[in-house]
Amino acid sequence: MKTIKGPAIFLAQFMGDQAPFNDFKKICEWAASLGYIGVQVPTWDSRCIDLQKAAESKDYAQEVQGIAKEAGVAITELSTHLQGQLVAVHPAYDAMFDGFAPAAMRGNPAARTEWAVQQLKYAAKASQHMGLTSHVTFSGALVWPFMYPWPQRPAGLVETGFGELAKRWKPILDYFDECGVDACYELHPGEDLHDGITFEMFLEHLNNHPRANINYDPSHFILQQLDYLQFIDFYHERIKAFHVKDAEFNPTGKQGVYGGYQGWVQRAGRFRSLGDGQVDFGGIFSKLAAYDYDSWAVLEWECALKHPEQGAAEGAPFIESHIIRVTERAFDDFAGTGADENFNRKVLGL
Repeated sequence: MKTIKGPAIFLAQFMGDQAPFNDFKKICEWAASLGYIGVQVPTWDSRCIDLQKAAESKDYAQEVQGIAKEAGVAITELSTHLQGQLVAVHPAYDAMFDGFAPAAMRGNPAARTEWAVQQLKYAAKASQHMGLTSHVTFSGALVWPFMYPWPQRPAGLVETGFGELAKRWKPILDYFDECGVDACYELHPGEDLHDGITFEMFLEHLNNHPRANINYDPSHFILQQLDYLQFIDFYHERIKAFHVKDAEFNPTGKQGVYGGYQGWVQRAGRFRSLGDGQVDFGGIFSKLAAYDYDSWAVLEWECALKHPEQGAAEGAPFIESHIIRVTERAFDDFAGTGADENFNRKVLGL
């Protein structure tokens, strides 16, 4: 068995206009001061990293790593959640997702997709330059508007959508393979890959591509009422990254999973700071340890109620207290008698 690395923190929700959140070195120092030993880096924020430059210059990529190391943290993974979203966008969401792309790409879905694909390839190469083996992202979505089967979906619609999604991701995943990096999809409502079944459908269209893997985040499964512990039993071989995020689901006689178009505070299902929700992290960390997950446990802070700085301060000790230092020997070794093949045969009466 192997011990999970951490605690680490995803910087995306904390970057801002005020110090120390407006500078990569300073925010890394802030994270270290709270007890984090790793940071996950949002690649769309130029204050953290110039992604293209990191892909084209190994010296620059390692310089960014050096800034983090000097501040007291390691870079755990690079993130392209926003760029990954743009690999596949249904026209219904064009206007809302245009803001994720550079101004020159807006209003031009084809150019936006081309830019997003290139961004993912930059991220693969930058990760390779940093010696990272996992990368976190979103899949994008073509079929999500048809998630509920009413009106009746035309025969083959879902298959066509997943075929196109796989077609767009195949060359990206092939490039990740060349770079020796796993692309880890955060299974998330709003993405075509949002649960185990949709992930399996995607894999089927990709002939089980070895670089198509999972960024495990139980909060999204709480909101879907999916068994997030059994999920680990099914997919542990594909779990290569881990967002430690809490959530709660409190249905009433007025609303359930769909939330009644309410804001986050009023929804039955909502994200919470670590320890404030319903996720059984003891069970999760135990299962991941048993299945030899040895990568990072990364706080992704999102909460409808608590201030982010309080959530960040509480997150490091919470994660640290759940990381299991795995044992190197059996608890009953003191009672062992020692054995060889002859002894075993004697015990069996052979």
